[in-house]
Amino acid sequence: MNMEFERKLSIPMEVKEKYPLTGQISDSVEKTTLELKRIIDGSSDKLLLIIGPCSADNEDSVIDYISRLCPVQEKVKDKILIVPRIYTNKPRTTGDGYKGLLHQPDPNKEPDMFKGIIATRELHMRAVKETGFACADEMLYPENYKYLDDLLAYVSVGARSVENQQHRLTASGIAVPVGMKNPTSGDLSVMMNAILAAQHRHTFIYRGWEVHSHGNPYAHAILRGYTNKHGQHLPNYHYEDLIRLCDFYDERELEHPAVVVDANHSNSNKNPFEQPRIMKDVLHSCKCNDRVSKLVKGFMVESYIEDGAQKIGGGCYGKSITDACLGWEKTERMIYDIAEIL
Repeated sequence: MNMEFERKLSIPMEVKEKYPLTGQISDSVEKTTLELKRIIDGSSDKLLLIIGPCSADNEDSVIDYISRLCPVQEKVKDKILIVPRIYTNKPRTTGDGYKGLLHQPDPNKEPDMFKGIIATRELHMRAVKETGFACADEMLYPENYKYLDDLLAYVSVGARSVENQQHRLTASGIAVPVGMKNPTSGDLSVMMNAILAAQHRHTFIYRGWEVHSHGNPYAHAILRGYTNKHGQHLPNYHYEDLIRLCDFYDERELEHPAVVVDANHSNSNKNPFEQPRIMKDVLHSCKCNDRVSKLVKGFMVESYIEDGAQKIGGGCYGKSITDACLGWEKTERMIYDIAEIL
């Protein structure tokens, strides 16, 4: 094999024993998970808002950001459930760029996966303990989910992973809602097949074990826009797109039809400042059609303390080192504006 083996990383149980949960943390995760499920299955009419930095690149600034959400959540709690994004690993189709906290606990240093595993668990634990928020993360590597399975209230499967069988099978054994993004090609049938697979029972190999999953009825769609053959970003959040997704759901025997609209990425042409407008556009579509209103459960937003993005080592506190984000002042105003519309 053309690779060097340096060390075997700790198994999940050893990491969890070193960094165990308190009763308070477990209760917060359970409470948020139950409320999330009620939104997805339609028994709650609250709007889900999954919001936070593109990547969790710095523990202190991420906790600072999430702490700012606390008083906002209190003011909108009757209408909106906020679930912070703590995305600790980032997909990269090339060898360049920041791959996330899991790979590089310090973005300015070489990768250290062992320290990264510890850092991701510590960050998620600190978020719940200090703010009361149970958070969301992306399942980029299915085998690593076990390090965080007792901490996460929401999991997403990205556009480049949604067609992968191991992601689909692992999602079928997860006990919290899992959002399946449409692929970068925009083919909604790929996303729908992923949801179908995740909602069914399976037997497969996971971390060297033969496992039996029971199916995840809370697996659902995330629309994030797509890229055409010319590399142009195209949206799929418009009224006609949402009606088409309603039809896709009607054609399949799936539990709890639901969609979360990702307001950034290709939907915004990677312009984070378009996110408030896109959310309002979708909510207008909900008012125009009852099927759309029942299907749309919430939004995914990329937001941080400072507007925009910077290069690694740029030195601006709370500014993204991956995709550009909406700054805090605009974010706060956006959340209150959305609450007024609801």
